[in-house]
Amino acid sequence: MAEDFYNTLGISKEASDGEIKNAYRKMAMKYHPDRNQGDAKAEKKFKEVSNAYEILKDPQKKQAYDQYGHAAFEQGGMGGPGGFGQQGFGGFSDIFEDIFGMGGGGPKETRGDDLRYDIAVDLEEAFFGKNLESTISKMTACKENHSYKSCTTCDGYGKVRTQSGFFSMERTCGRCSGTGQEMKGRCGKCSNTGRVKENKKLKIKIPPGIETGNRIRMSGEGEAGELGGQNGDLYVFVKVNPNKIFERDKNNIICEVAIPFTTAALGGSIEVPTIEKKMVSINIPQGMQSGHKLRVKGKGMSILRTEQRGDMIVKVHAETPINLSAKQKKILTDLDSSLTKDNSKLSEGFFNKVKKMFN
Repeated sequence: MAEDFYNTLGISKEASDGEIKNAYRKMAMKYHPDRNQGDAKAEKKFKEVSNAYEILKDPQKKQAYDQYGHAAFEQGGMGGPGGFGQQGFGGFSDIFEDIFGMGGGGPKETRGDDLRYDIAVDLEEAFFGKNLESTISKMTACKENHSYKSCTTCDGYGKVRTQSGFFSMERTCGRCSGTGQEMKGRCGKCSNTGRVKENKKLKIKIPPGIETGNRIRMSGEGEAGELGGQNGDLYVFVKVNPNKIFERDKNNIICEVAIPFTTAALGGSIEVPTIEKKMVSINIPQGMQSGHKLRVKGKGMSILRTEQRGDMIVKVHAETPINLSAKQKKILTDLDSSLTKDNSKLSEGFFNKVKKMFN
């Protein structure tokens, strides 16, 4: 049989609202799980006193309990199946706010804001990765020793109620910013905000393979929380600058190279640069046309969070010679005279398409 709620809190039925609240405060502090870790009996007792207070603090529930006892909160009564005994610890937050004033009798810690920091790196830095140092301005915790009291405007509730005609509205208390607490005395360093603006040096690690739009989360490097609350996080957003030689296509690198038209016609080998500032030799097949692409495996960008690399795509352009001497012009003229349709498949195919279009 369930214990009488009044006996659970150690009070009489004639106890006032203040006596009920004070009784629960003492019992809750005594049996709170944080103070009795691993003690199943204390945990059970904590649930019992919390259930009792949940009923007795509410005038309507208290009246129903006084009239019908536990039956008022069993299946079919006010509480539905299981009554109030099945709520676990998740339902006690509102009880503690009633008793202790927004967070258990001390200042309500508010997490600090997250910050955004934009940074630009070169393509080579995105390939190799880089450790950077930067200075940012942010709110940090005041290092002075502070003590707190309940807010004199909202009485520790964190909100103030205003009446407008028949309507009653609540808004966050402007004095304590909803924390329910205010600082005792006057702090000349932080003006009683608990935070001060400071410049802080940060070490930012750019991993190999970073791309434009990627962000790096630096846990706890955001602004300090209010009243000793947890720091926010810093999010570093990365932009990779364009490169004069290489173009990035996700994990691949594109490099456009001009070669002599004789090499394009006869074939050969050429040296091309790579992103790691080395040269690599590639073979040019005979008859290569402008715009043809050659793939060099494993010479592209670093792939983020792996040891792998993409490929380098070499886009070849055959260069037309200029400033020709008379002898060179004659050589090309003789060459042109010797060429047949078999030597110019692309142009032959193009003009055949034109003929079909006009016919």
